[in-house]
Amino acid sequence: MRTINRKILVIIAIGAVFASFSCAKDFLEVNPSQETPEVALSDPDVAPQLVNAIYNQFLGFNMSSFPWYGATEITSDNADKGSDPGDTGTYQKNHADYTYTETEASFRLLWENHYQGIARANRAIILLPDVDIEEDLKNRLIGEARFLRGLMYFRMVQMFGGVPLIDFIPDPNSEEDINRAYQRASVEELYDFIEADLMFAINNLPLKSEYAPADLGRAPKGAALALMSKVKLYQEEWQAAYDYSLEVINSGEYQLEPNYEDIWKDEFENGVESIFEIQGRGELPTLGVGNYSTSQGARGQGGWGWGFNSPSEDLVNTYEEGDERMDGTIIFQGETLYDGRFVPETVTNERYNQKAYTNINAQSNAEKNVRLIRYGEVLLINAEAAFELGNTGIALERVNQIRDRAGLEDLESLTVLDIYKERRLELAMEGDRIFDLRRQGRAAEVMQAFGVPFVENKHELFPIPQEQIAQSGGLLEQNPGW
Repeated sequence: MRTINRKILVIIAIGAVFASFSCAKDFLEVNPSQETPEVALSDPDVAPQLVNAIYNQFLGFNMSSFPWYGATEITSDNADKGSDPGDTGTYQKNHADYTYTETEASFRLLWENHYQGIARANRAIILLPDVDIEEDLKNRLIGEARFLRGLMYFRMVQMFGGVPLIDFIPDPNSEEDINRAYQRASVEELYDFIEADLMFAINNLPLKSEYAPADLGRAPKGAALALMSKVKLYQEEWQAAYDYSLEVINSGEYQLEPNYEDIWKDEFENGVESIFEIQGRGELPTLGVGNYSTSQGARGQGGWGWGFNSPSEDLVNTYEEGDERMDGTIIFQGETLYDGRFVPETVTNERYNQKAYTNINAQSNAEKNVRLIRYGEVLLINAEAAFELGNTGIALERVNQIRDRAGLEDLESLTVLDIYKERRLELAMEGDRIFDLRRQGRAAEVMQAFGVPFVENKHELFPIPQEQIAQSGGLLEQNPGW
């Protein structure tokens, strides 16, 4: 029975490549006919859908929305559960209270959805070399697939540490393949794999400015460079983090959006600061990133959403007076938003995530891209790496670029804690905070001061889903402390 169950899970993991939904962005349109690999190899018009299906994976509720921001922000000092006190949000209260366990649905859903995306990427990477299309296009498509696979594996490392490294299409009838699919790789092995994917992407993706308008939103070279710099930052490879981030800076492809709050408005999607976004715009309310905006919208009388992921009072108190990023990050009761929408005192929570807001006319999932990589973060990666290398002059210059845009006075000197603070405020509510605290070695100190029972040498990683451990027949081992 265990072998049968493991086979079923492998089949699920390598399930349908093609999504039955599409997006208004031309390149995201996926044929719902679920073409066979043979058709993909023989029809050059179908082949790009192998890659489009990977992008579509990011549109899912359980990939980029409810469990993701619960695991990345509600577990941090940036956010409270929000919503109504009686609405636990299935698992969001456990995220906030640090009472989650290895059976938590959120971690199972994130695990499954990331591996579904990885399976789509593997299929594209394996099949595309044999497709009869122009070589540059072929390499570009493979580069996109490898960038997306690298991104997904990086997120898995951030969440769980070492995980199974699957770079093939498992045969559910092969015991050897099933065992390989459950064999946990080390963090070091995964970083090597991620970097190989990103290096291929760097060498084969065009610049953002070189894409045709119909391909707006596809991963450019700058996205691979920026992600590589972040991967190096997490490994404390300071020179490499500095060099890769500097290449993005010197490319001339990106700049800071003059007004911080504009970054998240509809009309500034894929703008001058954008390096990579989940393309969530759609012609119908059922399209977009699954309830990303609705689930974080104001709740109660006069509201328009579920009210989860409420910015914390601790975050509010961290902003300096006059920091324009606060209004670009937080919706307050009694506020009139940029599009004229009034947020009455009757809404349930005092604060909501401004970065998830669409507009007064938007419904459900429509009209919201999720910004994943932007130029502001690249400047901060460069600053932190420069500081660690002893080049405080460049670090100070980068930090002051960020502060200038926020309407703050320049700093005259700099500590690493200053950089950490700027990173927190610049990227608040964007899904980085808990991972930053962990890599900085400050998670226990900060979260215990925030009032949650963070256990050192346990909560630095999320638990491997118990269902996966059980189905692996003992091949997967649980993370320390769980």
